[in-house]
Amino acid sequence: MMRQGFAAVWVGKVQNAIKSAVTFTGVGLHTGAPVRMTVCPASADYGIWFKRTDIRGRDAMIPAIWSAVVPSRLCTLVANASGVSVSTIEHIMAALAGCGIHNALIEIDGPEVPILDGSAMPFVEGILSRGTRALSQPLRAFRVLQPVEVQDGLAVARLEPAPTLEIDFRIDFADGAIGRQQKALNMANGAFVRELCDSRTFCRQSDVEAMRANGLALGGTYENAVVVDGDTILSPGGLRHSDEAVRHKMLDALGDLALAGAPILGRYIGNRAGHSLTNKLLRALFGNPDAYRLTEVGPLERARLPGVGVHRAEIPAVA
Repeated sequence: MMRQGFAAVWVGKVQNAIKSAVTFTGVGLHTGAPVRMTVCPASADYGIWFKRTDIRGRDAMIPAIWSAVVPSRLCTLVANASGVSVSTIEHIMAALAGCGIHNALIEIDGPEVPILDGSAMPFVEGILSRGTRALSQPLRAFRVLQPVEVQDGLAVARLEPAPTLEIDFRIDFADGAIGRQQKALNMANGAFVRELCDSRTFCRQSDVEAMRANGLALGGTYENAVVVDGDTILSPGGLRHSDEAVRHKMLDALGDLALAGAPILGRYIGNRAGHSLTNKLLRALFGNPDAYRLTEVGPLERARLPGVGVHRAEIPAVA
């Protein structure tokens, strides 16, 4: 059953869904509360929806769409008109986009997606273990026609025309363990799964106490986040990549861009950008009808989309 307001963009060949349901259990990064989440198959033109199974007496369905994003610190949060919300959705959204899943119902029994190991890799493993099912409906994508840019101080996010989704990200931190990092990737041919999905969220030790004093990061540990202190990596085992921090920012960007409601054909450039700025960028894009076009994806364009042809063997091995 198609719910109005989100799936209308999936009008136009080959949308995908997961073949069978997969369940993840863990704790929320910020709430610290235990949570169980199941990604379920959905029909063509359904889109991505969250369903709060712990909610009674109110609308429990929440669309994974840019216009449902509510301002929130340090994560992406979506809410419906009844005030029912789900937070920290960026990693599961990145996994769905990176595995080429366009339709899913995500049942969750709490207000926050489980953090698991701090990356999107466990979600990718779960999705690919079930496999994907092609649906007999055409796929459409948003083609960027004109550059769109938003800025907040030194932070900048930009979308510009490109034949496929590309992500170019730059970060600059005073801590020597992070410092200045830059990476650019064409997201076609499983690049997300191979290059980005295992990169974990990160923070500075000096921020941990402040976050917890404000009711955040209550579920954070050295195992589900990369914690740095100056030049030192405090998390056991060190980094998975020398530039893991910028890779994780690219992961987050893909998840936040997935809230467009259809794949994007364009180049995303982020300079110190975060969740809120990427959402402002989507709002700027869709606020300018001349800047984009919703177009049916042909075979050549589809081959360039994230998630096409990916398989479990491409998931990085993690010690």
